[in-house]
Amino acid sequence: MRSPDLIRFARMAASGNPLRASLLVLAMAIGVAAVVVLTALGDGARRYVMSEFSALGSNLVIVLPGRSQTGGFSPGNAITNTPRDLTIDDAQALERASTVNRVAPAAVGTSEISVGGKLREVMVLGTTAQYQPIRNLTLAQGRFLSQGDWRRGAQEAVIGAKVREEMFGAAPSLGQLVRIGDRRFRIVGVLGSTGQGLGMNTDELVIVPVALAQAMFNSNTLFRILVEAQSREALEAAKVQVADIIKLRHEGEQDVTVITQDAVLATFDRLLSTLTLGVAGIAAISLAVAGILVMNVMLVSVTQRTAEIGLLKALGATGGTIRWVFLTEATMLSLAGAVVGFGLGHLGAAIIRQLYPTFPAFPPDWAVMAGLGTALVTGILFGVLPARRAAALDPVQALSKR
Repeated sequence: MRSPDLIRFARMAASGNPLRASLLVLAMAIGVAAVVVLTALGDGARRYVMSEFSALGSNLVIVLPGRSQTGGFSPGNAITNTPRDLTIDDAQALERASTVNRVAPAAVGTSEISVGGKLREVMVLGTTAQYQPIRNLTLAQGRFLSQGDWRRGAQEAVIGAKVREEMFGAAPSLGQLVRIGDRRFRIVGVLGSTGQGLGMNTDELVIVPVALAQAMFNSNTLFRILVEAQSREALEAAKVQVADIIKLRHEGEQDVTVITQDAVLATFDRLLSTLTLGVAGIAAISLAVAGILVMNVMLVSVTQRTAEIGLLKALGATGGTIRWVFLTEATMLSLAGAVVGFGLGHLGAAIIRQLYPTFPAFPPDWAVMAGLGTALVTGILFGVLPARRAAALDPVQALSKR
């Protein structure tokens, strides 16, 4: 039997029972769609987190108070290791490092902002003028905090887009006096709308000089210190220098955690890539179930078409030809299911992107190809047993069942 005839015969056999064929295609399509949608979610989460961390700035070294490490308890350590808070002096000392370009201290807390009888709670960030270039913040109006003594600071504030809209509406905000906590500030700038970031929504943020924020919160400690290295190549060297300077200032104790942006990105990339592979494997289980369905349907088909198989053999068809007929039919049904599932999966990912525009739910190419390939291979493998059973039928006995 020629290949075109083989394909045409298999197509006619598959369409001869449309309900059975539709259920088989649907089962395979659900498996492929599950792989596409779940990997789109997993890879989308990876891209989202990577994008958010990249938006923090470039060439970043982040200094956090407290030491992240594990180890046994020692009474001696309990007495001598007294972790110190990060201070403005620590941040200023880091500016002297040869590999450091900029340094921005950060003190964070919540307070209330009031103007014209309106009152709302906001997150207050105390920092310096260097914070804007380090974080790549854009301004919609006005300017950022002015350069000056870190320990004094002018009575000025930069507010987020949502804070400006809720507190001032259509009225101008630049130059207006507002009360934040128990202090009065003049609005000198409005941040561009960027939305929710990792742990901080800049649209609802109020930025003031770091010294005034510490006075407002009655604390001389810092939440963290952001350090910008001279270049990407200098990141590791900057990390080492920063750790050494802080250790020297803290009487030889390594009581802070120093991380680089690249290290954070690499860690999240590994974790979320593994997660994506895991959900793809879970979704692939449904393809195995669909493969079993293929086998069951084809076995039933062999039983129902016994007389037809006997007639083909009586007309000279060999066992190999019969085997290829059933394998071709299983392949066509599996391929149809894979294509339908591919379309359904991309439709599902598109709906997710429509509902959550900031979430990049795009299925990775490898997952799509793996889903399609697995569906096809599964259909063929589970179609082998029915095909062999059909090929092994005796033509005389098969015809007698007619």
